[in-house]
Amino acid sequence: MATLNQDKIYALRKIKYQGSMMINICDIDLLGKEINKGDFVIDISEDYFLEEKIDEEEAIILLKSSSVLNLVGEKIVKLALKLKLAKENSVKVIENIPFLMVFSFVGNY
Repeated sequence: MATLNQDKIYALRKIKYQGSMMINICDIDLLGKEINKGDFVIDISEDYFLEEKIDEEEAIILLKSSSVLNLVGEKIVKLALKLKLAKENSVKVIENIPFLMVFSFVGNY
């Protein structure tokens, strides 16, 4: 049985970054949106975020296993907070859209 596309509620792009995997996830309904804060413009583009569409289960696995997270949107940020990957005060909100970056340091330092 095929998975329904509506289950795929996030857009994902993986990027190798300084020897780690950087995971960029946004709520799929934000694709194509542009937001402004003064002279600071953020383009939530399909070109950047939409390498593939994923569901919540896939998102949870990626969130728990990645060391650098770049998250945009209410659903994905709420999920990261629920998984205790960050605290509420780490979330930035621009034009009512939450943003969260998480860096996890793993290894012996």
